[in-house]
Amino acid sequence: MANPRPGASDGLCNTEPKGPQSSGGDGGGGPFFTRPFTLFEALPYTPFTSIVPIDSGLILPPSIGAASPAPSLNDLISSQDFDALNQEAQTHDTASKRLQQTVSQLQHLIKRTAITEFKFKTGPKTSSAASSNNRPPSSISAGLSSLSKMVYDQTAVPFRYPTPDTPTSASPNGHLAPPPITSTPAPTKESAPVAPNTGPTEETSKITEKNRQGYAHNKAARLEIALPTKSQLEQASTVIKPSPGSSLNAQPISAIPPAPVPSKRPPPAKVTPVPIPQTPGEEVIHASPQNAIRQPIQSTRPVRPTQPTKPAEPAKPAQPVQPPAPPILASPRVVAKDIADSITVTPKTPTAQAPLSTSGTSIAIELPAQSFNKSEYLVVPDEPDEPAGLSARKRKREDVDGDELYGESLDLRQRADAAFHELSLFLQHVFEAENHASSYKTGNDLVFLTADNEITLTSMAHNKVQASLGKTISLNCFKAIPLEDLLHLLRLSEGALKQAESLDIKIEESWGVADLDQWLQQLPSLETAIKAARTSLRMMCGGREDKQLYSEDTIEQSLNLFKRVMDGIVIPISELRSSENTAELFKALSSNKKRIAPLFTDCQKLFSLMSTLISKIDTSDTVTNTLEFAASRLIFMETAHAEKDSVLDTQKFDSLRLVAMDMLSQIFLLNPAQRQGIFDEILTSLEKLPLGKRARTFKLVDGNSIQPVSALIMRLVQTSAGKVDDARGNKTIQSPDGQDEDGVGAPSGFSSIRFSIRDEEHAAAQHSTAIEELLAVANPLMDTARRNASYVINFIVNRALKSTKSGDTPYRNLLDLFVEDFTSCLDNPDWPAAELLLRLLMAMMIKLVEGDKTGVPAKNMALELLGIMGAAISRLRGHVRKTASALDARDADDLGMFLSDLAAAALELKSRPEHMMAWSGPYRATLEYLESRFSEDPHLSSAISYIISDWASKLCVGYDTLEDGFEERDQEFGRSAYRLREMINDRRWLANEFSFKVVPLGQARLSYSITLLRSQLCEAFSMILNLLLGSMASDQPTVRSKSLKSINQVLETDPSILDGDSVVIQLILRCSNDSSTQVRDSALGLIGKCIGMRPVLEEKMTGTVVDRFIDTGPGVRKRAMKLAKDIYLRNNNKAVRSAIANGLLHRVQDPEESVRDLARQVIEEIWFSPFQNGENSAVSQTSLADHVALMVQTVKQGNITNVLDKVLQNLLAPESKTAQASLQVCTKLVASMFDLVDNPDSEDPSIPSGRDALRVLMIFAKADASLFTFEQLRLLKPHITSIKTSEDLAVSRAVVVIYRRVLPQLSSAHAQFLAEVRQALLPAVSSVARLLLDDIVACLWIISTLLESSQHLARLAVSSLMPMQKLRIISQNQHLDERSIRQFERYSLIVGMVGKHCDLDSEHDIFKSKFPNWSGTSVPQLMVNVVVPFAAQSQPLEVRKAALDSVGLVCQSWPRNYVSANVYTVFQQVFDEQAPALEAMILRSFKEFLLTEEKRSEQASEAPTINGNKSEKKRELTVIGGTNYDDVASATTHRFLAQIIRVATSTQDDHAFLAVEVLASINRQGLVHPKETGVTFITLETSSNPRISELAFLEHKALHAKHETVVEREYVKAIQSAFAYQRDIAKDPRGATANPFAPKLQLMMEVLKISKSKNRQKFLEKLCAQIDFDVAKLDISEELPPHVQYSRFLIENVAFFEYITIGELHSIVSSMEKLVTSTGATVAQAIESEVFRVRVDNLDTNPAVEGGETHAIPQHHRQPDVDIRRLQQLTAGSMVLLALWEARTYLRRLYNMGNSRREAKGKSQAKDLNKPPTKIQGVTGEKLWDEIATIMTALTSRDRMMETCKAFVELMTVDKEFLVREDDDEMNGGAEDPATPGANDYGEDQADEPSTAGRGRKRKAGPGTGNSNTPGGRKKRARSSSQPRKRGRQRKQSNDAPDADGEFDEGDWM
Repeated sequence: MANPRPGASDGLCNTEPKGPQSSGGDGGGGPFFTRPFTLFEALPYTPFTSIVPIDSGLILPPSIGAASPAPSLNDLISSQDFDALNQEAQTHDTASKRLQQTVSQLQHLIKRTAITEFKFKTGPKTSSAASSNNRPPSSISAGLSSLSKMVYDQTAVPFRYPTPDTPTSASPNGHLAPPPITSTPAPTKESAPVAPNTGPTEETSKITEKNRQGYAHNKAARLEIALPTKSQLEQASTVIKPSPGSSLNAQPISAIPPAPVPSKRPPPAKVTPVPIPQTPGEEVIHASPQNAIRQPIQSTRPVRPTQPTKPAEPAKPAQPVQPPAPPILASPRVVAKDIADSITVTPKTPTAQAPLSTSGTSIAIELPAQSFNKSEYLVVPDEPDEPAGLSARKRKREDVDGDELYGESLDLRQRADAAFHELSLFLQHVFEAENHASSYKTGNDLVFLTADNEITLTSMAHNKVQASLGKTISLNCFKAIPLEDLLHLLRLSEGALKQAESLDIKIEESWGVADLDQWLQQLPSLETAIKAARTSLRMMCGGREDKQLYSEDTIEQSLNLFKRVMDGIVIPISELRSSENTAELFKALSSNKKRIAPLFTDCQKLFSLMSTLISKIDTSDTVTNTLEFAASRLIFMETAHAEKDSVLDTQKFDSLRLVAMDMLSQIFLLNPAQRQGIFDEILTSLEKLPLGKRARTFKLVDGNSIQPVSALIMRLVQTSAGKVDDARGNKTIQSPDGQDEDGVGAPSGFSSIRFSIRDEEHAAAQHSTAIEELLAVANPLMDTARRNASYVINFIVNRALKSTKSGDTPYRNLLDLFVEDFTSCLDNPDWPAAELLLRLLMAMMIKLVEGDKTGVPAKNMALELLGIMGAAISRLRGHVRKTASALDARDADDLGMFLSDLAAAALELKSRPEHMMAWSGPYRATLEYLESRFSEDPHLSSAISYIISDWASKLCVGYDTLEDGFEERDQEFGRSAYRLREMINDRRWLANEFSFKVVPLGQARLSYSITLLRSQLCEAFSMILNLLLGSMASDQPTVRSKSLKSINQVLETDPSILDGDSVVIQLILRCSNDSSTQVRDSALGLIGKCIGMRPVLEEKMTGTVVDRFIDTGPGVRKRAMKLAKDIYLRNNNKAVRSAIANGLLHRVQDPEESVRDLARQVIEEIWFSPFQNGENSAVSQTSLADHVALMVQTVKQGNITNVLDKVLQNLLAPESKTAQASLQVCTKLVASMFDLVDNPDSEDPSIPSGRDALRVLMIFAKADASLFTFEQLRLLKPHITSIKTSEDLAVSRAVVVIYRRVLPQLSSAHAQFLAEVRQALLPAVSSVARLLLDDIVACLWIISTLLESSQHLARLAVSSLMPMQKLRIISQNQHLDERSIRQFERYSLIVGMVGKHCDLDSEHDIFKSKFPNWSGTSVPQLMVNVVVPFAAQSQPLEVRKAALDSVGLVCQSWPRNYVSANVYTVFQQVFDEQAPALEAMILRSFKEFLLTEEKRSEQASEAPTINGNKSEKKRELTVIGGTNYDDVASATTHRFLAQIIRVATSTQDDHAFLAVEVLASINRQGLVHPKETGVTFITLETSSNPRISELAFLEHKALHAKHETVVEREYVKAIQSAFAYQRDIAKDPRGATANPFAPKLQLMMEVLKISKSKNRQKFLEKLCAQIDFDVAKLDISEELPPHVQYSRFLIENVAFFEYITIGELHSIVSSMEKLVTSTGATVAQAIESEVFRVRVDNLDTNPAVEGGETHAIPQHHRQPDVDIRRLQQLTAGSMVLLALWEARTYLRRLYNMGNSRREAKGKSQAKDLNKPPTKIQGVTGEKLWDEIATIMTALTSRDRMMETCKAFVELMTVDKEFLVREDDDEMNGGAEDPATPGANDYGEDQADEPSTAGRGRKRKAGPGTGNSNTPGGRKKRARSSSQPRKRGRQRKQSNDAPDADGEFDEGDWM
């Protein structure tokens, strides 16, 4: 085609030479040579010069010129059709349809893109240039036939013919481009425009060497015409200065030929130049019927200045090959024409003649203002431009016979020849070996004789022949193998197959070692048979047309062999486990695994070959069905979860699974009729899938793993979107161009569709038709894929809705696995079906969430899955954002820049369809990437087919959504539609027709991700997020909790959701205060994640975290503390740290032990562990000082003194692991705090004052006195000296406490210091407050002990006792005045403190001298005797309080005084008076005494055995308890126990709490029998005072753990006591508290968790028995009878208990039903006979009970004359039983126990009774609470009593089970049908509940209420109007059957 020769009359090229001609001629003639080049002369000018070394034998020498002329084409090809077409073209003025079709086909054949173009180097000229000038110009079209002329006129095929002297320029249809115009300096002469078709003159042909050098020098330059800016337009001219050194001669430019303009839209606000797409010196001219003006713009030629002349009118060009850009701007051709019309070239200097040099010239391009039409331009947004030049048509080579073409290169040919010869040689050897074996009847290496003396190939021969066959097939030389040889080889393989039929290969579990050995001996024969089957099938897969090769018998034999191996070996081995019966076989097989493993490999290869076979040839339905069954069985075969439990490596089975998947996919593709059955088989087998670590064994390209079934489902869905190839077995018969006689390019899969669009240009012209045809092809495919995907999703979701994660069926867990797999594959272009499956699943989940009747479990499942999908979408968006930015910076190629811009637009959902669907856009890049990997992974064909169909579908949708008016854009859509249609029809069409740049992995994944961003799934991201946020405000706690967890998943992938004023944060904070513990816990976890992702939120959320320290849920408290610890360690804000530390310290006293331990651990980690490194650097000291300031600030702000003391004691205890390190840290802290002691008070809270520092030092001193040094004590002495005058009591007490704790460490060496301290402290005794006085007296006694001198204290005591003695005498005669009372209070306090701290018996003489009548020896007894008289009733209250306080202080340290008659008599008198103020003095004394005894007992028990000390202790154990004063404690306790209990249970204030503390200490020491305190503690557990209830709970728990059987006997009594306590003290007789509902006996049930389940069941039965009653003995004296109140208390407790096991739940429900059955029958009978006068003999006629309804009673019978007392008793009994039945119904619904008590134990097996019960979400106790409250109003009037009695009789007599059974199935808590709400029955009130006249608030026959069998236990006969109930389960009704609240109303049925 590079140089066609004209002159043939038939329009075809004449191959005969015409003689020597010049190579430089114009016109149609080409260069002719005197003779053709020899091979070696031509080689340097051919592309073959790249082959080194070159072998002349590869290319035969040409015969032209060397031998006889080649025959004419007229002799080879019939010209009959051609002549007919010529005749038709000549005789008709208008072309016929046939003629037009023929021209169109010829145009398609000679397209430049479809013709291979060879670039030859220019050869030397063989004729002189002068001879060429003598040739007259001629046209190439001269002499063409009519048809050829028509083709020539209507076709534009630009091509280039290079000459030695000129650069390549395009030449359409053989026209030679004129040589470039050259000129030499000449006199000034006005040049005229060049006339068309004028040949080169003699002047232009004489190109001098100088011109040639100038041309070569300037050939890189080009003239660019720039569109000016607006301001430049106003100036109307632009000056373009040439570059220095260039030489330009002005010459007029007459015309600018139109040229294709690249389709790039200019950016807004910037007018870019219109580029002329030409290479230097190159011109592209489009042919037209007229001769066009061809004047190239030669920017490299010298141009002479001239005056502007009128340019010639350019001819109208033909349609360009490359489409122009969409007409957003004015047409570039019009602009170019306007510019060309106005160009003038003027010299810079006014010289008439310009030299060759350009130093004095310039070019000015004038643009007149009127030629620029501003309205033609439109400013458009900046959008990414489709990259040009990425995609190009492939140049097709000449048609070559495929049988003769061995390869595309020399290497392929050589390899093909080698493979052919190798196979031929091997077959020759095999046949020779066969002859030898046949002659000698003996085998050899290649063949052997079977038992039937049949010769067959050996295993080694099969290996070799299969390898050779594989090479020949892959190198396309298999067809050259002689058929006889192949048939011979086929026969040699039959023997092994026949021999295998006689082998018994099935493995039996009963085998022993001998049986296995015999079986192993058959393995070689079996392996040979499998290889023989592979050899036979391999030949059938070679693509040959010889039908003799395709033996059905061989296929059947191979298939049967595989089936036998699978059933007899593969499946049994995969399912074999080492059990008791099969241990020997398992061990034997495992030891021979190396011999068995090759069999599995061969079996896998055979199955894989069968998969290839069915894709190559048509097989019978039997074969297909057998293979389908085998594949399904292999996919779902049961394999071991661990390698040790499997005979072979599990990877062997996984490989078989993958091959089975390929087989099933192949069958699915080739047999559309079987697709539904394949899906059904897969889905119904899902239960067999493993759920553990072995679930995901399918490896993806990116390294992730998914379930094999997930991959299979996605592959099948993708396959559904591909065209079914019906041409199996006939592929080699197809025509090369894929066309048939019926239509143009009609695909085999769409043979019924006739396409009118024939090529791309036709599609561009009729774009609407092209889109319609594409839609007709693509829509059915995508609909099929969508339908199959929907079927899969619906099946799995519906099964998952009916199961739970812990249930028997695995569908709920499988759904999670599938969703995780699909999301893992979402951004993987290999699995595009993942998006479709997730999209359909998303739609279902959104429907469930938004459904009003959706059950809570279903909503939770939907929210969880939406969270997973939302996180996946968010992760995808983040990946696109990150990859696009990295691509923009790293890969600057056109595709990378385009994808980067498009990704930014797609993320904002602003990308335009024409960019998304662009031919070189993201879909194309994805496809090219997949195509590049197709040879490595053939399974990508399904992904490619799906993406093509999806692209086509999206293209059609995009075309419909775009506005009309942009013709060029629509044309491009039309072209793409045609191409996609061809791609759907032929998946290899794209690879055959177009080439594309190599797409790397990063760009491919980005391309695919961009297409995903505009999918319905990703565009719904905001909807998913809004649904999750909206669910956080749901009325169901579990829904709120689940939404929080789902939001968490999304936030982990895209934290930017939290930025700004995010509503997410507000919702999370609101959920942290939710009423549900689960929601609060989830919210706290989410808060931690939010702070981790956005630390700036820490300050905003810390307060919420600290508030959760006091949460009611222990788990929430612990989570909050852990989260607060992380915040503390990150945050340096002192206020935040102080608040966290304060909250943590308070949790050290938490009632939950685990919380206490965690609080202590966290305090240690944040306050002490950071300073254990021992550093003393400046930074460390500064940090320590800051920490000390923080500690001081925390202690100042919070009441944590006692708590911190305990924390420090535990930290420094010897048994602590970090005791030594903590001691060093605390020593540093104490030393640092002493630096702050003298700090004055400051208004700055960050600067600690000395007072606050002393308070903290006091805490450290209480914890461990060894932290202080003597020098530090000296620093505190000034505070001691001023203690009497100091007004700051806190400072004084802190210093005294420090001294009290630390002074015992000092020795007598510091006597002077001690004496000075004593001297300073003694004067303060008379004036300081009680608290400080306690510490001062203790300090004084310590000093006296160290100094061995106690006279000072003895004199102090005497000086106080003497005035008291005088006051006693005075009080006997008169009442003490106010002053005397104050004096007594002071004296008694001093005496009490001295008696408490000091042992003054050694100073007996001092006291004897002052009290001569005293005859005793005990100073404390003297003190008691002096003070006790003041406690008599005759004394004022203040005096009695002071006296009792003083006596109590003395008795604490000297307990023998408790048993003195004068003391306990006074105490008893006080308790008898029941004066709380006085009782508090005695109880405080008891408390201190008992706590001291506890400590003494603990120290005695912990004392080590050293030198016999332990035995000494044993001798002291005179009484139980082990201390000296146990007898006193026991006696005192027994004496006052009843009074202490009375005080504890009479109020709920601090006075009662003091008594509880005393009882707790008594209980811990075991001073009384457990039953005496057990009842009291159980009673006090129900107190509303949390301090009382917590302490009582702890003591009850300890008591129950030690004495369970004793305490259990008192539980019934304790419950009665608790009810009385609630009724009389708490003033709330109800059994539970609301908001949230919690039973008052909850703590009691917590204690019972320690017991066995049997014991709990007995307790519950006893509890239920307490409700029973005798209706005749009911006390109705009160407004609400006592038993009714007591029963309500018990019923509400039972209803709201948290049951631990299903057995307990069944036990209590059964007890409740039995009670209603037995007692209720009596009550109902009494009501019927006494109230409604109903007798048995008139049941059939009395309308009162017709149909069981009592509302039909006549008016005169509605209120019979019945005794009101009897009516009240019957009503009271009905109230109890109705309330009990309501509670029973509530429990059944709450725990999904069914609706009949007959089902209760039938459904639950023994093993299930120990499982914890599961609540149905959404069932709340509000309705039960209201119903019971309503029932309790039954005694308010006679009418209400009658209604209640009637309701109870109706409950007992009407069997509604058959009425509500269907409803019950629907309303069973949403457990079976998730689309039905199961929570509304008790979740919220029925606002518009229909009522029946005279019924009041009667129970409705909702699920679980009246639908059980008759409580009375007797079977009622059916009413006459009813039908007998059918056997079996009732059918479910539609979801529309229930009313809005999810239950049926009774009136609907009656």
